[in-house]
Amino acid sequence: MTDESTAGPDNTAVRTALWRALHVQVDPPPHVLADEIGLRLADPGDDWRRRGDMDPDATRWFRASIVARARFIEDLVIERADRGVGQYVVLGAGLDTFAQRRPDIASRLRVFEVDQPGPQAWKRRRLTELGYGVPDRLRLVPVDFEAGGSWWDELTAAGFDAARPAVVASTGVTLYLTKEANAATLRRLASLAPGSTLAMTFQLPPELLDEEKRAGLQVAQRGARASGTPFLSFYAPSEMLALARDAGFKDARHVSADLLNERYFAGRTDGLGTSSGEELLVATT
Repeated sequence: MTDESTAGPDNTAVRTALWRALHVQVDPPPHVLADEIGLRLADPGDDWRRRGDMDPDATRWFRASIVARARFIEDLVIERADRGVGQYVVLGAGLDTFAQRRPDIASRLRVFEVDQPGPQAWKRRRLTELGYGVPDRLRLVPVDFEAGGSWWDELTAAGFDAARPAVVASTGVTLYLTKEANAATLRRLASLAPGSTLAMTFQLPPELLDEEKRAGLQVAQRGARASGTPFLSFYAPSEMLALARDAGFKDARHVSADLLNERYFAGRTDGLGTSSGEELLVATT
């Protein structure tokens, strides 16, 4: 029987970390994001690149999307930190490695990583084993969502100051939640202190994708369903913007895959770019 107090990260979190490492190992520089720390945390074994979901050609779109969204959010956090924002919250943190990769920025922030208790305990142990530790500026916030735990209550109990502005990131989460749950999360986040910023990914519905990308999404859907984490919510950009504004955000903008390609993949000779249908909402209070 699995010990829930030390259960490791879910398959999606591991896959995301491995795709970030795969970008470094198989794509030529310049790398959008250089992250092999997640690979070290996951410790998947020497044969991890033989996994079916690590095929360099078949996963090009997906790993490009993963590194582009991580880099975009990292750039956003740096920009806001330069303006004096001192709190950064990662919802559904998984194997996020910002605090370890960018201590120059993280040292100016209090970073809160919110995740399930098992993965959080596992990550704390792995960070200690690898010599990174968990400094006071990094708060691992365990929330038992399945038991009805409140991430907001646990976040404030961990030292988050709701009266001060923050950057909040939620990547790869909305797809797995109902639209009602996503709307409730947006309403809560819209109550953050003025000057706060949310960066949240969302998945375009299949009908807004071209045939090739639609086929790739269908493959991903089947895999997600088989692993017990089915895709639940898709949004057109206009729908996501309306949801954010109705929740109470002062401003909301859509960051498209085209914009990410222009910013991070322009001029590449290998054709690498993001086109998986995952796009970003950036909303401010």
